[in-house]
Amino acid sequence: MVEALTPSALARWRNNPISFIEHVLVDPESGRPFELLPAERAFLAHAFRLNDSGKLLYPELLYSCPKKSGKTTFAAIIIITMVLLFGGAYAEAFALANDQEQARARVFEMIRRIIEVSPLLKREAKFTESRITFSAFSATITAVASDAGSAAGSNATISCFDELWAYTSERSRRLWDEMVPPPTRKVACRLTVTYAGYEGESLLLEELYRRGKQQPQVGKDLYAGDGLLMFWSHEPLAPWQDERWLAEMRRSQRPAAYARMVLNEFASSEAAFVDMSAWDQCVVPTLCPTFDRCGVYVGIDASTKRDSTALVAVKIDTKTGIVQLVAHQVFTPTPGDPIDFEATVERTIREWAKRYTIAAVYFDPFQMQATAQRLAKSFIVPAGLTEFPQTVPNLTAATSNLYDLLMERRLALYPDAAMRLAASRAVIVESSRGWRLDKLKQSHKIDVIVALSMACLAAVRGQNNYYDIRALADALPEEPEQPSPAELYRQQLMEKYGQPCGQYQFPREWIEADKRANGGGS
Repeated sequence: MVEALTPSALARWRNNPISFIEHVLVDPESGRPFELLPAERAFLAHAFRLNDSGKLLYPELLYSCPKKSGKTTFAAIIIITMVLLFGGAYAEAFALANDQEQARARVFEMIRRIIEVSPLLKREAKFTESRITFSAFSATITAVASDAGSAAGSNATISCFDELWAYTSERSRRLWDEMVPPPTRKVACRLTVTYAGYEGESLLLEELYRRGKQQPQVGKDLYAGDGLLMFWSHEPLAPWQDERWLAEMRRSQRPAAYARMVLNEFASSEAAFVDMSAWDQCVVPTLCPTFDRCGVYVGIDASTKRDSTALVAVKIDTKTGIVQLVAHQVFTPTPGDPIDFEATVERTIREWAKRYTIAAVYFDPFQMQATAQRLAKSFIVPAGLTEFPQTVPNLTAATSNLYDLLMERRLALYPDAAMRLAASRAVIVESSRGWRLDKLKQSHKIDVIVALSMACLAAVRGQNNYYDIRALADALPEEPEQPSPAELYRQQLMEKYGQPCGQYQFPREWIEADKRANGGGS
């Protein structure tokens, strides 16, 4: 058994890198040496091949398969092996974060874990926050942000791009260009591990995929030629990706997401928001807009001219988590007659405040800043109004929450043909940054569904605020209306003179006497 990473041991493993992986590298999850999958073995049999001059045959490596196939771990294995066995003096490896990662790349974290549990590697390695150094070999593995400037001037033995579908910005494209394998090194490559992306958006990945498909096929789902080795599988590879897992993914994922993540197929960024059968299953025929006092959460999607303005109120059962549609209102502008927010939105909120206890109001401040300020001054919403700008993170949160409520049948809707039509016209526009509701035609109106998504998100987020008026709203007694000045005067007369002679009229002499007594004259 080898007890140290000696030059002779490394030379022997260089002729059989798979043996190095299965005898030296330890799986951090099991604590045992790695057991490679057949597809991984086939890929590695070509990945480390050298030509007659000692250079890699394939400086561009692409390994793509369904989600949860162990791609991140496999990338970490390749990087460690390439650096220690083939990197030579001053080998450098870079694990690059994509546009969605804010800190160190996931691959770098997996490299760290493998080295920490692999005895032969751990004794040779030194760790800092973003770098691992093997002093005996003058080799480094570094985590790099998705910034071309941070990688400028590098002389990488191997650079790794994880989930290339998410590299969509101009900044990430410059990073890709910066990390081209340098010609000055005999062994230098660029490794990509990913599943499929979005048609027309994941351009880097699409270009690489098309190039790979043009090469000769050298094995099952394996293509090699023109300096590129590509493995692209549409089938599950790992033993844990069984029929039960596939069924759960089909049940829980949207069709486009299932196509990308499980079938490993490029998908359109636009798809129907929800199957209308799922919507219909949430419609309760006996429900109708309720006038009972209860705690409600309101979403407002406002527009003055082109689109309609919609207000939706929902309540939530804190025990079951079921959200129920309570009321909604839609105002549609006409040419030359834009919507007056004071006469529509404000009036509706004030009416609902008399009828319900408003726990929260989510609104887009772009159109409604003045309206929100007037409503805030009236204190009709105890918790205040919440600005909800229609940014990608906000829209993703609201849309995904509404989708989950529909698919899990935790949304109770009353029948409404117009709202159902709006739902049938809503589509999902999905990108690497998130997803949002949209419409295929400008004439389609889906504002009520957007407002519904905002109201539902407010309800789900607010259901745990047990200490304030939101959770107590259902238990609050109905507040009596304040009497008018005329009614107050009538009560005062009754206190002085008793009941009037008729149903409503007091004798005129009583009223005249009261005026004289209070200095009012006759």
